[in-house]
Amino acid sequence: MKKRLFLLASLALAAGMAQSQTQGVSKTEITVGSIQDLSGPLAGYGKQVRAGMQLRVDELNEQGGVHGRRIVLKIEDSGYDPKKAVLAAQKLVNQDKIFIMAGHIGTAQNLAAMPVQFERNVINFWPLTAAREMYEPFHKLKYSFAVPYYEQIRLMVPKLASEKGLKRICAIYQDDDFGLEVLRGAEAGLKGMGMELAEKTSFKRGATEFSSQVAKLKAANCEMVVLGTIIRETIGTIAEARKTGFNPVFLGSSAAYTDLIHKLGGKAMDGMYAAMATQHPYLDEASQPIRFWATKYKTKYGDDPAVFSVYGYLIIDGFIRVAQKVGPNLTVEGFIKAMDGMTFPPDIFGSAEGSYTATKRLGSNAARLSQIQDGRWKVVSDYVK
Repeated sequence: MKKRLFLLASLALAAGMAQSQTQGVSKTEITVGSIQDLSGPLAGYGKQVRAGMQLRVDELNEQGGVHGRRIVLKIEDSGYDPKKAVLAAQKLVNQDKIFIMAGHIGTAQNLAAMPVQFERNVINFWPLTAAREMYEPFHKLKYSFAVPYYEQIRLMVPKLASEKGLKRICAIYQDDDFGLEVLRGAEAGLKGMGMELAEKTSFKRGATEFSSQVAKLKAANCEMVVLGTIIRETIGTIAEARKTGFNPVFLGSSAAYTDLIHKLGGKAMDGMYAAMATQHPYLDEASQPIRFWATKYKTKYGDDPAVFSVYGYLIIDGFIRVAQKVGPNLTVEGFIKAMDGMTFPPDIFGSAEGSYTATKRLGSNAARLSQIQDGRWKVVSDYVK
């Protein structure tokens, strides 16, 4: 009888320990998940993010991990499709048993995937979208680091319009959650000046032809065009405008702040502005710490890093900082408690300081302005809040 009672007690204790064990955390590993576009219109971004993430993971693991635990990075491809993002989230959360979702790219994709994560108490950490929905409405499992598209454009439209004396402000935007955030930011910025958009036009996600939209903007005599566009839409819109002799001031969000714009679009992209925070690492003008980091990146991957490589690296680095603060007993509640008192100092890439509290889920709302000059981005303003 004593042996039987001892066996039952042991089984009960083991069951209790199994139930209390945090998903994605073992004695030796922490499983981190991410969803990237590796095959769709943002594959250029997604592959850079993946490389940056893996570089930081490998660095950490070579140094012994976080409190003795190595990070295992699991990445799924959404193809920039919200439906595929849901399937990817289901696999990562339910099959791979991730502890946290880090750096998921895309606004509509995050909005589709978050319910899958939240049902299993999986944090959405520093997604690669600057939509306000990444921290609003409040949810204990949401943490955003990207200055919102809405705020970027709300601040920069009146700044540029005032500096250049522009009156007819227009917008072209992707007809989804991302594009609408840019549009609303433009409308809010103009409202503060007692103005309205002179014209606006939209396109469907995945579009490759923009002649009708550009013709509409040209006919409205637009002096500035706000771009709710990403890579090929930005290039397509500006190239079409230049071809027709239409040369307004073009202003994009951080979604279009990438070296791919001038690399793929060529000379026609000169003059474009974009709101941003983290600076693109051009190596011939970079600081010694950035050159050291970039050399490691290029040695590993054979390519120069880009700003989305930096994002990937910083997202994993941010996670590591919080996990180290939590201590050996890593749990979701412990991570939240640590995160709610975190301050992330400015980094070598020029990002502004970010901080979080129990009620503040956005690290920083400070943005600055860059312009493509002679085929590369140049920072042309200080931070604006």
